[in-house]
Amino acid sequence: SWCRIYHQSHLAGVVVIVLHEMSQLHFYKFYLQFKHLRRVFRHRFTLTPSANFLASLYGEGANLKPQNTAQGLVSTSSECIPKSSDLQCDPIIRKYGEKKRGLTSYTLTLEEQKKNDYPIKGSPGCKGYIYTECDQQRTDSSPLFGLDCEMCLTAKGNEVTRVSLVDAQGQCLLNELVKPESTVVNYRTRFSGITKKMLLPVKTRLPDIQTRLKKMLPHDAVLVGHSLNADLQALEMIHPSVIDTSLLFARNEGRRFKLKFLAKAVLGKEIQCEQKLGHDPAEDARAALELAQFFIEQGPAKVAELNLEMLLTTEKLAEVSQNKAAFQPQECRVQKQLNEPPHLSKPCFLDCLQVTGQKPLLLGRQDLDFSGLRQSNLSTSNKQILQRALEDVPLSTFSIIQFSLGPEYIASHLLAGLCEKVRSKLTDMLTIYAGPFEESFCLKSVKKEFGRCGPIQSLTVVTETYQPYVCIQYEVLEAAQLAVESLNGAEVAGSCIKVQRPVTAAVLDCDVLIKELELDVENEGVIYVAGLKKSLTEMDLQEEFSQLKDLETLFLPKDLQSGKHRNCCFLKFQKSQSAVDALEVIKGWTVKGSKLRSRHALASGHLWRWIWQMNHSNGEQGGNILYEKMEQLSDSEQDLRKKVKKLDQHIKKLYRSLQNNTLCVVLFPGVN
Repeated sequence: SWCRIYHQSHLAGVVVIVLHEMSQLHFYKFYLQFKHLRRVFRHRFTLTPSANFLASLYGEGANLKPQNTAQGLVSTSSECIPKSSDLQCDPIIRKYGEKKRGLTSYTLTLEEQKKNDYPIKGSPGCKGYIYTECDQQRTDSSPLFGLDCEMCLTAKGNEVTRVSLVDAQGQCLLNELVKPESTVVNYRTRFSGITKKMLLPVKTRLPDIQTRLKKMLPHDAVLVGHSLNADLQALEMIHPSVIDTSLLFARNEGRRFKLKFLAKAVLGKEIQCEQKLGHDPAEDARAALELAQFFIEQGPAKVAELNLEMLLTTEKLAEVSQNKAAFQPQECRVQKQLNEPPHLSKPCFLDCLQVTGQKPLLLGRQDLDFSGLRQSNLSTSNKQILQRALEDVPLSTFSIIQFSLGPEYIASHLLAGLCEKVRSKLTDMLTIYAGPFEESFCLKSVKKEFGRCGPIQSLTVVTETYQPYVCIQYEVLEAAQLAVESLNGAEVAGSCIKVQRPVTAAVLDCDVLIKELELDVENEGVIYVAGLKKSLTEMDLQEEFSQLKDLETLFLPKDLQSGKHRNCCFLKFQKSQSAVDALEVIKGWTVKGSKLRSRHALASGHLWRWIWQMNHSNGEQGGNILYEKMEQLSDSEQDLRKKVKKLDQHIKKLYRSLQNNTLCVVLFPGVN
C-alpha cells in the first residue's frame, strides 16, 4: 500500500535495515544525530504493523518480546500473503492484453516453438520425425485435441510408454500402452504409473501410434498440452499448430505453473492425486484441454483476476506451516490427546520469500535467536554486522540487516524518559512568550495578531512579572517560528514587544534544529501560509494560489470536530526555486482583507500528525506548562546519542556500497 515498484526487472536487489527496538520516538529525539538517514531517505511513512511485527518478519520461532503496538517511520504490512497486483502488471495481460480473442491468438508462433524446443519441420534435430500433415489454415472454430504422454527411461533416453488423446468434449479417443524399442532402465512408476508387468503383453510400437494419430487428427487440428514439446519429442512427431498451457498461463521470469496446480486453482479439479499410482495421461490431457478452453472463453482479464501467483504462494505457505508443525512432536502429541488439530505456525515474511524462490540473507546479533532461518549470519556487534553486510549484500537479491542499540538502552524507564523529553522539547518549540504589555492591554487584539501566524492551542497571561507577558502555545511549529520571526520587535496592543521561546536546556539547539527541519528532504518545495480568513473555502484558495508558478498541491488542515480549516495551509511546488519565488510573491499579499504570512515548512506530514496527537493527548493542561530546570544529560543518554550517531554512520557506509537500482528500506519497529 505504501510502495509500488515499476520496471521490476531493473531492480538490482532489496535491502531492509531493521533498527531493532527503535521507534519514531528515537528518530525525533536524535533527529540531529540521524544526519545521513534523514537526508538520503526521501520518503517516510508511519504504518501500523501486526501486534508482533518482528515475529511477522522473522517467524514465530524468533526469540522476541511481543509488542502491544509498533509504529515506525517505515514498515511492512502485517499480511504475509501478497495482495492482488494491478492487472496492467500481470504477465498474462502484458502478453495478451485484456480483450477476449479466438483460439488462433493463443497458438504458438514458429519462433515460440523454436524457443521452447518444439520439433520443427526441416530442423536438423528432427530427422526421421513424422509430420502430421495437418496443413489446413486454422480458424477460431478449428477443433481442439488434448494430448499427453507418459515416458519411461530406456537405454535410448525418454521413450513413450503410454499415449492419450481427448477431443473437445473430453471424450477419450486414444489411451494406449506403447512398448519402447530399447530396454527400460527406469520405469518411473511413481510418475508414469507404468510397471514391468503392464508392458510385458504389449505389442504396440511407436510407429503404430504415429500412424493412428495421423489418421485421427483432422487437417486443421490444434493440439493442446502442458509442456507439449516433451510429448511431441517423445512421439517423434511434428505438428504445426499447438497451444501449450504451461506458456498460456504466463508467469514472470520464464517460470511455469504446474498442471496439477492450474487444474485445482482454475478448474477446481484434483488431478495427479498421491493415492493413485502415477499420472493418468487421459486425465492430464483432459485437464490441459479444459484449461485452454477456459482461457479462450473467459479471456485474459478474467484469468488475471484469479491472481494465480497469490494462490500459489498461499498454497506453499500452507505447506510451510504444516512443515513447521511437524517439528513440534511433543505439542502435537498433547493436542492429539485433547482431540484438537495441530497448531500451524503463521508463515512469516521470510517464508514468503523462500516459497517464491528468493534466498534471503539475514544478518543480526547473536543475542537475537532466529530459529528456523537457514541463511542467518549472526555477529556480536553492529560493526561486525556492517562488515559482513558490505561483503555479503552484493551477492544477495534480498537482504535483511538488523542493527541493535543493546538491551541496556531499551529499558522501559529510559524509553519513558526519552518520551517525556521529546514531548517537553516539542512543547517548548511550540510555545512563545510575548511582552511586556501595558497593565490595561487588550488580550483580544493580542490573540488576533498572533493568530495570524497560525492556529493557537492555548493563550495565558503571565502575571508573575513586573509587567504582564503572554504565553502562547501553537498547534504547528511553523506558526511559532513565524511569530518569533515576524513579531519580535513589533508593536502589538500599543506596546513594542519582544517575542521569544522559553529558555530551557531543551531549546538551546532550537535554531540548529529549525534550520535542519527546513532542509529536510520532505520539506523541499513546501511552504507554510497563515492568516487565512475562516470564510475562505478550499476552492477559493485553489483559485487564489493558481497564479503561483509550478504549484503542485494545496493541503488545508481542518478541525476534526467542526470540519473548518485552521486558518493556515501548506503549498507544495514542483521545484524548490518555485517555492522560494512564491514566498517573495506572498509577502505582503492580502486575500479578502487579510494579510498573509508565510515561511518555509518545518514539520513534514508524519511529524505534523505526531505533534497534533501530542497536543490532544495533553487534555486540559492548556497553558499551565511547567518547564524542567536546565540540567545536563545523564551518562546513559550521552552514550545513547553516540550510539545513534554511530548507527547513522553504519547506514551511510552500507547505503553507499549498494549498487544502482537497489531498493533500500529502513524500519523503526519499536514501541513509541
